[in-house]
Amino acid sequence: MRIRFTKMQGAGNDFVVLDETRGRLGLSTAQYRWLSDRHFGVGADQILTVRPAPAAGIDFEYVIHNADGAEVEQCGNGARCFARYVREQGLTTKDVIRVQTLGGLIEPRLTPDGRVTVDMGAPIFELPRIPFDGAGLTPLTHGGWVTWPLPVDGVTVPVAVVSMGNPHAVQLVADVETAPVQAQGPLIENHKRFPRRVNAGFLQVVDRTHVKLRVWERGAGETLACGTGACAAVVAGIRLGQLDARVDVQTRGGMLTIEWAGNEAPVFMTGPATTVFQGEVDVPAL
Repeated sequence: MRIRFTKMQGAGNDFVVLDETRGRLGLSTAQYRWLSDRHFGVGADQILTVRPAPAAGIDFEYVIHNADGAEVEQCGNGARCFARYVREQGLTTKDVIRVQTLGGLIEPRLTPDGRVTVDMGAPIFELPRIPFDGAGLTPLTHGGWVTWPLPVDGVTVPVAVVSMGNPHAVQLVADVETAPVQAQGPLIENHKRFPRRVNAGFLQVVDRTHVKLRVWERGAGETLACGTGACAAVVAGIRLGQLDARVDVQTRGGMLTIEWAGNEAPVFMTGPATTVFQGEVDVPAL
């Protein structure tokens, strides 16, 4: 089966974008995995699919598959690319669009400077909704909030747990360059305390308005940037008393700006979204 695709990236987090507004392609989990493969397919951290509006008052449905082929709830960098894609492809003329994801409704907005701001919704802290199993663990109080002592490979790692429509475990580190991302990332991702797995964030606070971040993404491994991971990290840093309400997040792929007023306010993420190339590919029957 030959399909058309667009390759995009947001702060180095790269995507294959598919248009299903005129009909479903019917790809299997194995075919999504093949598309993501950097040796045999196109290569991407995630596959993003544009589908027609599922209900009145919504512009599009946004479907996300990780590199392992699994469908996931949310992708922040992908949301910015999604908004850029539907404008560039003439699927909408709006600057602000309402998009339904598996994790909830989001509102990307194209800004005059060429970047895209996304209303990512309010963070979720209720443990069953993240989901996180804290039974038998004693939380540690930090700055009015808590971290959870997570046993990981013989050591205890304090993590702040939060959902941005998808689950995140954020730990504070002294230096992201020497943080044990490759060693601890997959162990935290698949930890039994997270029944739907989790994204593992490694957060270095530079000052109250600047941080550095690396993220081991669920189903993708370490990526150059993770939009929801940046949102979760800043929310965690604010609740732990270490950050202000507007923070620049330096990832390995570029800079993201995250704003959160606290409590039940939505998190706003601003960053780049770029089209790299377009093409066609023959997808094997898998």
